Amino acid sequence: MSAETLLVSGGIGSGKSYVIKTFNMLGVPSYDADSRAKGLYDTDPALLRAVVDAAGEDILREGRLDRRALAAKIFTTPALKAEIEALVHPAVMRDFFRWRDRCEEGIVIMESAILMEHPELLSQMDYKLAVTAPLEVRIRRVMERDGISRDKVAERIACQWSDAQRAALSDFTIENDGVQAILPQIINVLNTIKENNKNGKD
Repeated sequence: MSAETLLVSGGIGSGKSYVIKTFNMLGVPSYDADSRAKGLYDTDPALLRAVVDAAGEDILREGRLDRRALAAKIFTTPALKAEIEALVHPAVMRDFFRWRDRCEEGIVIMESAILMEHPELLSQMDYKLAVTAPLEVRIRRVMERDGISRDKVAERIACQWSDAQRAALSDFTIENDGVQAILPQIINVLNTIKENNKNGKD
């Protein structure tokens, strides 16, 4: 029997990484989809070839992906961005499930900032969790972390889904406002999943 898959998503400044580290401390392993997507360009020749075919040979430097060159093309060509995502996302999902199958039974986490926005990928997860925080808290966190202005942070947040959009598609929500304790919320999520699994519920 495979481990149950829990997608954990959250916008910039939500504290998603802190929540996931707490899951890890409780013995729940996690897979960082956004980081692995970058790594797959170096380890999956078929994916790299497909991306080059879509974006052009000039995104290669000495046989390896020039990420800046690819980013520049994607930034100016929305249609190309969608085409590249259609190649990368399935590769990441295949890599994730291979990783999951090597894990022990229980619960494993898929960490992704954007998976919520893709229904065809979201449907492959057993459970979904949104990490939320008040807007002002998120802005302050990012300003302190990245040393950038309030306006710059607001621009970044405006480009992402809202907490409400993520929560609407989630089975669980963890409020990471700096006031409510995180650990009891996480334990409740884990207990609910374990209980559902024991009872054979979806």
